[in-house]
Amino acid sequence: MSNERLTEKKCVPCEGGTAPLSAERVEELLPEVPGWQADAAGKVIYRRFEFKGFYKTMAFINAMAWVANQENHHPDFEGGYNFCLVHFTTHAIDGLSDNDFICAAKLNALLDE
Repeated sequence: MSNERLTEKKCVPCEGGTAPLSAERVEELLPEVPGWQADAAGKVIYRRFEFKGFYKTMAFINAMAWVANQENHHPDFEGGYNFCLVHFTTHAIDGLSDNDFICAAKLNALLDE
């Protein structure tokens, strides 16, 4: 990835046959998405977002859905009264791609004040 900010990038279609990001590249990108962690296998990044009440949680989930549809890259998530746990992976390559980090950065930007 170039020095362009992740939030300024657009996801590109990713198909099988493309190599997932290396463990080293994942470690380089994680600081660009504060609050996100990689799973032990390096195939998923995830973050738990916490909110003050159900309405704010649902507002975030709806905004997340908008981002996911704009980027055509959709997370797995679970939500509750005051939280949303989001997981990104690129299923077509069974690992992480730039798209996962682009979307993670855009979700973080939803909460920037």
